[in-house]
Amino acid sequence: MTYRFLQSSDLHLGRAFGTYPEDIRHRLREARHAAIARLATAAREAGARDVLLAGDSFDAETPAPATLRQALGAMAHEADLRWYLLPGNHDSLAASELWQRVAAACPANVTVLDTPAPVALAEGVWLLPAPVTQRRPGRDLTEAMSAPTAEGAIRIGLGHGAIVDFTGEEGSPGIIPPDRAARSGLDYLAIGDWHGQMQVGPATWYAGTPEADGFKHATAPGALVVALAAGAPPQVTPVPIGQFAWVRPDLDLLPGEDGAARLTALLPAGALRRNALVRVAPRGRLALAERAALEAALAALAPDFGWFQSDLAGLA
Repeated sequence: MTYRFLQSSDLHLGRAFGTYPEDIRHRLREARHAAIARLATAAREAGARDVLLAGDSFDAETPAPATLRQALGAMAHEADLRWYLLPGNHDSLAASELWQRVAAACPANVTVLDTPAPVALAEGVWLLPAPVTQRRPGRDLTEAMSAPTAEGAIRIGLGHGAIVDFTGEEGSPGIIPPDRAARSGLDYLAIGDWHGQMQVGPATWYAGTPEADGFKHATAPGALVVALAAGAPPQVTPVPIGQFAWVRPDLDLLPGEDGAARLTALLPAGALRRNALVRVAPRGRLALAERAALEAALAALAPDFGWFQSDLAGLA
């Protein structure tokens, strides 16, 4: 038997995008909500019934009532699928009011994973969740994934958090061991928190956010289709989901070059531009006339895009 599911995380529904103009903020918020339907489509096309959301479904502990109810309504509309929601660091179990509101409006096809107890997904397939108890739990919650299941069962861990400590502090608590899958006898470990898709080990992946929210990650926003069979390595297939592209072209110029032509070749074309956010920061040197031509080209290009920012401070 092969068991398939769709892995996603970090929808951050309700994110305000407060540093951007109102028109693009509204469109970005709507794209995050619309990602629910796109995840459903991806799951069906892959032959998967279950969508596992590895934390931070909501951006805040107190999302607006409309954000919460409309998200649950969108999942309820995809009634042929089962949605599993894991509390993350932005929507941890400490947000008791949030999860009480979810429970009061929860559709039949949505399961909140609020306890670290094994959940049967199919015959011989068990989900071992590690819900985040508070924003900084201070310990490795994924130890709960070592809970026993039936002999020979497929074991899937679902967690949320970092596998690398970026603070530089020795022995920092709360870090997920990169070898958690091996330690807990998991066939696969699905993690959320990192917003870019990343493989950590042979059976451990971050799915990343289905809708990008910044310029940090080079990987395309999407989800992962995971196929598991007893005794076989996981088959993981990235699936693009995102509506918006966040583009930061690498533009290093020298005198005599046509900066405008170089830039245009690096940017989305045609109708794709409306759904692109662009940050241009060229480096190098240009003659004054060439610089003026580039500035004119930037001004002419800007209205084509959902959002466009240029910074010529690095151009001598």
